[in-house]
Amino acid sequence: MEDKLLQVFNILLDSYGPQGWWPIKGKYSKDNFSRKLERDEVFEICVGAILTQNTAWKNVERALNNLYPLSPEKIKKLTLEELGNAVQPAGYFNQKAIYLKIFADYFLELKNAPSRDELLSVKGIGNETADSILLYAFRRPEFVVDAYTKRLFARLGLIENLSYLETKRFFESNLKHDASLFQEFHALIVEHAKRHCRSKPLCDGCCLRNICKRKIS
Repeated sequence: MEDKLLQVFNILLDSYGPQGWWPIKGKYSKDNFSRKLERDEVFEICVGAILTQNTAWKNVERALNNLYPLSPEKIKKLTLEELGNAVQPAGYFNQKAIYLKIFADYFLELKNAPSRDELLSVKGIGNETADSILLYAFRRPEFVVDAYTKRLFARLGLIENLSYLETKRFFESNLKHDASLFQEFHALIVEHAKRHCRSKPLCDGCCLRNICKRKIS
């Protein structure tokens, strides 16, 4: 199974190239993907992971633009109304403002990288958000599962009707535990799903067409 997963990874990488996630504005790019992150960059990734719940990344970028320069201290100083107005483009802004306030307090108390269970105990953080924070902000090899992942790999015939944790375990038990691999793989899955493996798939020109079990003729 590892060979099959790496085959998918290599086809996607050859087709789209390195994605250079997480997309921090103007700082974090394909050219400096592995450099040590600054404190406020780590916090920004965490904020982005919370804001992207149930919305597109372009909306998160608009919300982040409203918060720059971003720091946990700034989030603490803003009123809930001010914070809600700033993150309004990301949707569910009143709820997300509360989540960000809680997370800013939590972040300021952090001495070391948090455990997954610790993150899951913070209000507003579920499985996908926790794994995104650990993988991209703290570079822990936690595979991030999203709707794109389930859709693509179900169509490839590699998984079917698995829960979040079952899908996560599927990848982590069949791939080397390497944060950079997990980061790149997740980013490539998202890119491919947006271009081809949509809810109504665009199979023409799909780089995975030859190994897909459910391609449309």
